[in-house]
Amino acid sequence: MSVKDTARKQYAQIVDRTANQLATLKKPADGWLTMLRKALGMSGAQVAVRAGVSRNAVYQAERNERDGAITINQMHKLAEAMGGRFVYAVVPNGGRVENIIRAQARHKAEARIMRASAHMALEKQSLTSAQTAQRIEDLANELLRDMPSDFWEFK
Repeated sequence: MSVKDTARKQYAQIVDRTANQLATLKKPADGWLTMLRKALGMSGAQVAVRAGVSRNAVYQAERNERDGAITINQMHKLAEAMGGRFVYAVVPNGGRVENIIRAQARHKAEARIMRASAHMALEKQSLTSAQTAQRIEDLANELLRDMPSDFWEFK
């Protein structure tokens, strides 16, 4: 196993572990800033003084968070003003990095095999559906093992 493969697997473990920890975490409807502010019993004006911004800036930031338009810097600043810290993560849908990689390998293998099958059909050398499925699985496993440079390209 190469250093690159070892590093990728270590990254995948970290992402998977984080995804596991965050699996049940859902953003509150009012947003995290509003949730923490209300949990602390702070007014927008009190947060504003601590953050060195206007009260309107606090309420606008809370609206921006709900709308998905807030910046990471704003989240950090307001979280710190309330005695908290802002944490963010990007985690895979489906829970595991390996699921995304396997799905891409399968997709790529299926595209290649189906192209080849179309040519074989023209020459009256079609494979059965079971043979086609087996070839797709074999190629997907090969792609997983080798991960060619064009692995993530849509072809």
